[in-house]
Amino acid sequence: MTTDHTCAVDSGTPCGACRRSKALRRFAMSITAATVLGHTVLGFEQAYATPLLSVVAAVCTELLLETVEAWSRRRTPRYRRPVGEAVDFLLPAYIGGLACAMLLYANSRLWPTLLAAVVGVCSKYLIRVRVKGTARHVLNPSNFGIVTVLLLFPWVGIAPPYEFSEWLGGWADAIPPLVVLVLGTLLNGKLTGKLPLILGWAGGFAVQALMRGELTGVATLSALLPMTGPAFVLFTNYMITDPGTSPWRRRNQVVFGATIAAAYGVLVQLHIVFGLFFALVIACVLRAVLLAVLSGRGRGSVPVQRREAGRTGARPVPAGAASGAAGSAAEAP
Repeated sequence: MTTDHTCAVDSGTPCGACRRSKALRRFAMSITAATVLGHTVLGFEQAYATPLLSVVAAVCTELLLETVEAWSRRRTPRYRRPVGEAVDFLLPAYIGGLACAMLLYANSRLWPTLLAAVVGVCSKYLIRVRVKGTARHVLNPSNFGIVTVLLLFPWVGIAPPYEFSEWLGGWADAIPPLVVLVLGTLLNGKLTGKLPLILGWAGGFAVQALMRGELTGVATLSALLPMTGPAFVLFTNYMITDPGTSPWRRRNQVVFGATIAAAYGVLVQLHIVFGLFFALVIACVLRAVLLAVLSGRGRGSVPVQRREAGRTGARPVPAGAASGAAGSAAEAP
């Protein structure tokens, strides 16, 4: 399937919409493959119906809210655009549904996962900050849905890390995180321009682990060990790098990543479980407050793509282009 527009022929590079489309579709293919392999090869323990129904719930919610918003603003719903654009519009909801199904575990119950998918999509429409006259969603959708369910229902947990290699053995256990690491790095390096964010997050995580080891007596190796697991790699490459809810300037990306790491360190020290997901919400809320303040003072802005491409050496996807996962490379994760 191709996009329904033509790039400028004199630029020699794909336009922002094409990069966004490519990032969305590659991530959709990646998370689809991961879901299929997880349930057939790796050892995912959720019911087979979980990802299917989660996607249906997310997409239906997206269609409903887009219909209402389009009606209220007297514009054509985005799902009625040409086929390629309509598919790209629905892909973030599809990705978010699969991300919630992959990361949450509610035993035999399906509805907590469906609720997370629905809440994630709703957050895109209900929680926004106006920047330079444009309302932008500021919370990573799938991450926010997951956190909401974890807070409302303490008996729901995150999928255990061992399920990413439960049916493998020996050296093969290292294959899933390595594959995710390589594919995620390529995706973020070439399409989303989020490598500075990843470096800020990974470096900040290592620093907080070392500080906790020095100041609190926690075994430093144990504090660093989560960095080797598939859950950390997924979170790093596909959740915090959500283009719509993370900064574009290289410096701001590093600060955002370090903020997530600092929040995680505090949460873990306070013995709060699922710190990765709560830390990302905290960082997104702090960024939203900052954007609102700067916008109120007339300073809030979204960097020009060309300028940012020159700074990062990548071709970033336009802000607000996609929606969170395992948010994701394209609103993912």
